[in-house]
Amino acid sequence: MGNFASADMIRTKVDAWRDAGELDADQYGVELAYFRQRYFANGAFTHHFTHLHLRPADQPVIVQSVIEGGNSDPRDCLLTVLMIVWRFRNNLFHGAKWNYQLQDQLTNFTHANAILMRLLEKHGHLDS
Repeated sequence: MGNFASADMIRTKVDAWRDAGELDADQYGVELAYFRQRYFANGAFTHHFTHLHLRPADQPVIVQSVIEGGNSDPRDCLLTVLMIVWRFRNNLFHGAKWNYQLQDQLTNFTHANAILMRLLEKHGHLDS
């Protein structure tokens, strides 16, 4: 992203991977299942979902439809996990995470890092 990442740039990148046949959204099924369990239960969004603080550029309608299970489009599924990771990043550095000493965030960050590492392995320039 050239040090200028944004929700719109993430969407553009996901669309480019889709158009090039390089989406591989099924590789993120474990993380998507975790996010669905965390953010949607008993037919409703959990209180955790509100704390993502999705903004209009974060594709909230798509994220909601994927998390509640009504949308299984591979492009939208990958976009959803990346938007959640994007919100983790923004909320960590600009939000209220420090107010409660990152309580209950280890699993979130573990899943987010797994997503990022897989993306780097597939699309990045990792040097061994």
